[in-house]
Amino acid sequence: MTTYYSPAETVERTGFSLDTLRYYEKAGLLLDAPHRASSGHRRFSDDDLAWLGTLACLRDTGMPIAEMRRYAELCREGDHTIPERIALLETHNSRVEDHIGDLLSKKARVEHKLDWYREYAQGNAIAGGGRLGK
Repeated sequence: MTTYYSPAETVERTGFSLDTLRYYEKAGLLLDAPHRASSGHRRFSDDDLAWLGTLACLRDTGMPIAEMRRYAELCREGDHTIPERIALLETHNSRVEDHIGDLLSKKARVEHKLDWYREYAQGNAIAGGGRLGK
């Protein structure tokens, strides 16, 4: 038996807002249209929640909506699209790696500046004053 969750429960379980769920549905990012209860209200399955987790990962790592949409289309089309999915994810992964490298470089610069200020503050406390010039 499949368990279904209301939009509010889905929000609670995924961290998405209701607006984001609606937007993702309208943007064609869901694999299937959500199940509807007899009342007509949307219901989400565990599979839907797992897919939303994948979308969150792609979004959080900076994949553009157009690429997320393409990835969803490929998944809907079937297993014959796996090579294209691999290519899409490899391209995205490469961008993520580049971004991580850039962030690590910037982090090193921040750490260098922190070291400088800490050394200055230590020396300034001993010397009794002075102006920060950096």
